[in-house]
Amino acid sequence: MEEWVGKTWHRWVTRAAEQGHPQAAVELAQVQRALGLLFRAGGGSHALRLAEAQALRHGGPRGWLQRLAGSEQRAAQAQLGPEVLALPARLDVFPDPALNRGLYLWLAALSSCWDADGAGQGGWLAANVRATALALERFPGLSQLHERLLDAHLRQRPDPDTMGADARPERLLRQALQARGRLEGLPGAAHSLQPEALAAVWLWLQPAPASVAMAARQEGAAPTAGHKAAQDRQRRSARRNEDSSSKQGLILMFRAESVLSWSEFVKVNRAGDDDPDSDGAAVANDMRQLDVAEGGETLASRVRFDLDLPSAAADDAPVGLPERLPEWDWKAQQLREDYCGLQRFVAARPDPWLPPPALRLLGHRMRRRLEVLRAAPRWQKGLPQGDELDLDAWVRHASETRLIGGRRSAESPPVFQQTQRQDRSLACLLMADLSLSTDACVQGEMRVIDVIRDALYVFGEALAGLGDPFEMLGFSSVKRQQVRIQQLKGFDERWGAMSRHRVGAIKPGFYTRMGAALRHATERLAERPERQRLLLLLTDGKPNDLDHYEGRWGLEDTRQAVLAARQAGLSPVCISIDEGPAEYLPYLFGQQGFVHLRRPQELVSSLPRLYARLAA
Repeated sequence: MEEWVGKTWHRWVTRAAEQGHPQAAVELAQVQRALGLLFRAGGGSHALRLAEAQALRHGGPRGWLQRLAGSEQRAAQAQLGPEVLALPARLDVFPDPALNRGLYLWLAALSSCWDADGAGQGGWLAANVRATALALERFPGLSQLHERLLDAHLRQRPDPDTMGADARPERLLRQALQARGRLEGLPGAAHSLQPEALAAVWLWLQPAPASVAMAARQEGAAPTAGHKAAQDRQRRSARRNEDSSSKQGLILMFRAESVLSWSEFVKVNRAGDDDPDSDGAAVANDMRQLDVAEGGETLASRVRFDLDLPSAAADDAPVGLPERLPEWDWKAQQLREDYCGLQRFVAARPDPWLPPPALRLLGHRMRRRLEVLRAAPRWQKGLPQGDELDLDAWVRHASETRLIGGRRSAESPPVFQQTQRQDRSLACLLMADLSLSTDACVQGEMRVIDVIRDALYVFGEALAGLGDPFEMLGFSSVKRQQVRIQQLKGFDERWGAMSRHRVGAIKPGFYTRMGAALRHATERLAERPERQRLLLLLTDGKPNDLDHYEGRWGLEDTRQAVLAARQAGLSPVCISIDEGPAEYLPYLFGQQGFVHLRRPQELVSSLPRLYARLAA
């Protein structure tokens, strides 16, 4: 009975103390697409993902009902981190739904104009004032909306005349909000304001919490053993705590029997376990608040033994001398020369590999299908004489004739087409991801690496019949100095038993430094004399490695490598077999530069067909 009364009282007093407007609430999911378009139209980075913001502590006066309920101390406000734009999952700040939706749009526009490099100049207030001025300049259509939001927000903020000694910070904030991006007239004391001492400022961005800051500093932390981490999209409340595991333990100066009563309060620094905790998400769901502490050891430093580089006697045979490649530093916005070390390897004595009969039949069928492209004639258009009329060219010619007053030229218009045989001039390089994440199962006991092996075999059989020069490479990495390229079939080699044995000998291992692999493939393919050069990248996930390459760094470096390949005259195309969502692919390869297969087992038959479509 007492528990029921307590729960009922808590629900009633909390509901009575709420200051929002639930009847006018707008959900983030309702405007998420529009926010993404607005954010990127204003110059926001495509690598940032949109997420739900966690509640942050704020100040300001509270009424007696809020103090009684213990509420109105935290609010989910907009936060911009190095990899995430966090917005409130639900906005009910204003009584008008149009204003709540407009607040979402304004925060997206403000985030796209945020200067991360200049955020430290003048503090939190100056950074928001500068971003406001830039947003009003880039989005002049939002000026009236900003005026309405500012007027409504000022009316609901605490009245400085009733705040007594705490009125000065509120007056300085109001002056900054009404400055419209002008810092010159603000007093110097305004630059020292902190959001923790003020009531929630809904029109501005808040500094990233400690957990986000630590994630940015430890962005090199990769999942142990290279396996994909489970996707847990639930947002939880978190606070930063101090890790006291390295401090001196508590010394008890009384009877040993008291140790049992003190054991719950002594932090024990136990050894970390490499095995993932399957109950971690369930434990987190049961906790009201998570304590986040910055430990002395990151996940990136806890590597399993099977990820260590093999000895020279057990490793594959190196081919050629080590290479030095650059890498893009997205924080400094510059290319670091000779930053990565790359070495090509080849299986010295691969075991004989015989594909199963069904796979051999599929390879033979794809080979016969692509042989048709080798002998097929092509249409040559834009001729004054030909076998057939080119309807598109005729409509275009007739339209141009009407525009010049109906005067026709004495010459024959180029509106005919005819078939003729043409020599093919196409080279292809296929780069396959051989990282340890490909060891995951996709269907029963079949692994991703098995699907890749079968696809490489069918691809080699099909292109051998077509006659186009091609090369097949695999790649993996262990930090920036150990980028490994596995040579399966070179341009100067014929597709035969040795190439098939190398394909059969591939195995998963290490990590995915995608940018270095793309740059090496670009150098290889740029040396080819063919008119058309196609670069295919086969992968099952995002770029990642043990060092800082995890997260934003890897995405930005891969994107710069793709841009460099296009500038070299190549046609890079990504074939992703990631079963999860792949929002990062349009940012890395463009809207037309990737193919996403949600069922990896479809790769075997889809890869030759994709090549035929691209070659045509």
